[in-house]
Amino acid sequence: MTDLTPDLQARLAQLGSATVYEAQGQRGAVDERIKPIDASMTLVGPALTVDAGPADNLMLHAALHHARPGDVLVVDAHGFDRAGAWGDVLTAAAQRIGIAGLVIDGAVRDAAQIVQAGFPVFARGLSIRGTTKTYRGTVGEPIDLAGLTVRRGDVIVGDRDGLVVIPADGLHRSLELAEKRETAETVHRRRIADGAFTSELLGLTDTLHRYFGAAAVHVGVTG
Repeated sequence: MTDLTPDLQARLAQLGSATVYEAQGQRGAVDERIKPIDASMTLVGPALTVDAGPADNLMLHAALHHARPGDVLVVDAHGFDRAGAWGDVLTAAAQRIGIAGLVIDGAVRDAAQIVQAGFPVFARGLSIRGTTKTYRGTVGEPIDLAGLTVRRGDVIVGDRDGLVVIPADGLHRSLELAEKRETAETVHRRRIADGAFTSELLGLTDTLHRYFGAAAVHVGVTG
């Protein structure tokens, strides 16, 4: 399990998914087709993993009995986006428990009510079709989230840019690297304001010289 504290959670939320992903060596990104159902939604918390199966939500109901306040339900619905496995009633139940949000490789419904409730949901799609309640999956075991292995306690960071997973045992290192990256980017923005080119900041000047010639780099390349 992770030792994610409110302070670490706030710092990760401030950094955002893209910075964390880059700082981890471009590892941990979730399939970009799994998106927030509202662009303003953000999410940080430890994963409670669920294998729900396609077009079935029995294990989502079961997960509510295992969830702790602050958990993020991370659900493998096997990429099935033609049935809404989560809706406004499950949202109300999750909020009563204190669940922080939902990530599902599948579809949800009642999107307007979920957004109005302020419950962060990242899903592959929306569907009004109903689900069965018969699939005997798992809660708390490792899952395959659209090709990425997620384990209980891994930290999820999500925002408009996407989702990234931080391994539980790498939380502090990933945060340290992400904050160093953010500091460097702050310096870059300051230097850009003073007239620097991004090619200079990123060490690309020689490459651009080879491709376009020194004069083209200095006066601008058109095409």
